[in-house]
Amino acid sequence: MGCVHGKCCIRYPSSSSSSDGDSGRHGEMKPFNNRHILTQRSLESVPVPSHKFTLQYSVLTQHGYYPDTVDRENQDSFCIKTQIQGNPDVHFFGVFDGHGQFGAECSNFVKDRLVEILSSDSTLLDDPLNAYTSAFLATNTELHDSEIDDTMSGTTAITVLVVGDALYVANVGDSRAVIAVKDGDQILAENLSQDQTPFRKDEYDRVKLCGARVLSVDQVEGLKDPNIQNWGDEESQGGDPPRLWVPNGMYPGTAFTRSVGDSTAEKIGVIAVPEISFVRLTPNHLFFVVASDGVFEFLPSQTVVDMAAAYTDPRDACAAIAGESYKLWLEHENRTDDITIIIVQIKGLSKVCIV
Repeated sequence: MGCVHGKCCIRYPSSSSSSDGDSGRHGEMKPFNNRHILTQRSLESVPVPSHKFTLQYSVLTQHGYYPDTVDRENQDSFCIKTQIQGNPDVHFFGVFDGHGQFGAECSNFVKDRLVEILSSDSTLLDDPLNAYTSAFLATNTELHDSEIDDTMSGTTAITVLVVGDALYVANVGDSRAVIAVKDGDQILAENLSQDQTPFRKDEYDRVKLCGARVLSVDQVEGLKDPNIQNWGDEESQGGDPPRLWVPNGMYPGTAFTRSVGDSTAEKIGVIAVPEISFVRLTPNHLFFVVASDGVFEFLPSQTVVDMAAAYTDPRDACAAIAGESYKLWLEHENRTDDITIIIVQIKGLSKVCIV
């Protein structure tokens, strides 16, 4: 969500960066340079033998540009784990967008623990919806109890669990998953998740019941009438979105209504309960995209799908989308967000499946 200080209106210092294993944060880009820096990863693929198709995927994560904190750490992280529980048909893809002073620590903690807890749940394949929700809540509790200060820091999480020919998509926050669907001679984008922000009436009503004040920065600063509780739509009003504030204070200012961590915002309704959607794959499903809102802030889902469909290699698609996102950020603001994108192509899925 666009804001001079990021997801929440709290300025934070820079810190060092690192990456590991199947999760990572790589690359940096300066605003005078339109190159996009690829992660040092090859094109990967993993079979789904029960339905005889293959997932071919690539990932890119790019450090944002913040002119006031040029050494600021990339707070995005990602996790790709194949063969969950040793099952060749079960695979996990997730993007985690940290925010606040300790956002990088929060996103890295969550990308590690969420999949570990999910993998250790013996009920995962029998009841994936309950297992998913339990894993998010347990991870949230562990983050609260950890040495990381999450009072004003946390992370969003958008994750896709592939189980045979089924997708379970669990979302907390305003990152997004989108699937490309062939419809005649068109390729259409279908959102697999809904951004959880105060623009949504159901989320607005829920946090208001928890005591949150919902106001834009201009309203908080007295530049606009705080009694007008109508901010239009997210596409046109993303520059000064409605945010959540405690009843008698100027914090935390979150532009999302769900996250992992954020123990202060939790008191006014910011919860770690994921919204979970389900999709049964068909031969018309071509690929899916999992990305932070650094991608979707200025690029609609359909545009992202159109761009991804123009490339046969998902590495090229990731680079093109990240580059365009970065360019649009600098056209609209004096900074960019961190940008992370996973593209997973679904190859060889036929109508006749072996179960």
